[in-house]
Amino acid sequence: MIQSCTNIPAPMNVTCINGAVDVHSTNAGKIGPNAVIQLLLVLQASGLHDVSSSIFTKAGLAGWLTHPPTAMVDEHKAALLHNMLRSTVPPAMAEALLAAAGKRTADYLLAYRIPRLVQFSLKLLPSNIAAKILVSAIRNNAWTFVGSGIFTARTGRPLSFEIADNPLCTNKSSTVPLCSWHVAVFQRLFEVLVSPATHVMETDCKSCGGRYCRFVIRW
Repeated sequence: MIQSCTNIPAPMNVTCINGAVDVHSTNAGKIGPNAVIQLLLVLQASGLHDVSSSIFTKAGLAGWLTHPPTAMVDEHKAALLHNMLRSTVPPAMAEALLAAAGKRTADYLLAYRIPRLVQFSLKLLPSNIAAKILVSAIRNNAWTFVGSGIFTARTGRPLSFEIADNPLCTNKSSTVPLCSWHVAVFQRLFEVLVSPATHVMETDCKSCGGRYCRFVIRW
């Protein structure tokens, strides 16, 4: 099924082909500040003040400790912070903290960016219809998290998202997928607005040598 390419807001270019919608951000090189803000809040809430101070200082971003960003940020700076965290604490702990930051990011969107009436309406709809609407909304706002990458939404059951050149996977090699922040964002949004039985899994990751980071969503 090819989704409509109408009503796509700037800043992005969209390509519809082979049943998928590719979103090319024209706001290249920047992503939303929640990739930074929510990580800082998670570290502080976990009592890891020394860790937050260390990674922000080593990244040359100590100023954000007292004055977090309020606008789009350089994707390389956000990626550097995520990688600094992975280099500072054990792998499982790092991914758990990033997942918690992703959940907080989704909760922020639910609290401040998705109107209550829209959320109420989605919860009343059959899950397949609610999912299509949510996918469209995520696609329309993909520019806030893909940066210089390319976002592709593939409809169906299961549905999947792909991020080619995912900026938060830059210059990091791993034997396991690393996009726990993205997984948690998608998981939270779908379980609240589509089905509490939602399960999101990253099946391919750029950090593991994949062509893209792929997220499969089932419910």
